[in-house]
Amino acid sequence: MSLPSAKPPLLMLIDGHALAYRAFHALREPMSAPDGEPTGATFGFTNMLLAALATHRPTHLAVAFDRGRSGREALYPPYKANRAERPPELDVQLQRIAEIVAAFNVPVYALDGFEADDVLGTLTAQAEAAGMDSLVVTGDSDLLQLVGPHTRVAISGRRMADMEVYDEARVRERYGVAPVDLAEWKGLKGDSSDNVPGVAGIGEKGAT
Repeated sequence: MSLPSAKPPLLMLIDGHALAYRAFHALREPMSAPDGEPTGATFGFTNMLLAALATHRPTHLAVAFDRGRSGREALYPPYKANRAERPPELDVQLQRIAEIVAAFNVPVYALDGFEADDVLGTLTAQAEAAGMDSLVVTGDSDLLQLVGPHTRVAISGRRMADMEVYDEARVRERYGVAPVDLAEWKGLKGDSSDNVPGVAGIGEKGAT
């Protein structure tokens, strides 16, 4: 009788900026410290991090952050041009979040000229090559294109309890295409969040 094979190590990858923004916009009432410093995003990010650790119990953990522009705007100047400037009350909280991640002794990955998405995609590829599974925790559905046999993506909701984990079957169920086809699918139908217009006359059904 053969013994069941052990599960591969699980690398949990946190999309730092995406979760910080999600936490910032999740609270209906602003939170602040006694000295007036805003704390809602800091509190929400920390709660989501702790809940994700308790729920999925990874063997390895890392956080990725954006660092400057990605270079995509050089190829397509309107890229993300529709986005509002980052709220100033979020700046100090991003610094606090970085301090919390450091206090937890969690490795941080960021690279000048690359978005966290690019860093996360690289790390999942390296993890798979090393025989590990990955779980990417984010608020950005663009990262669903990383889903594969060894990579799942957890999309956060307003609360940690609303987080949904996507495998290949769930991506196909929701979008009608494989994860590897999502980039082309969004390119055809357009993606308002990144200010990508898509092809005139093609909607979701046509893109599929």
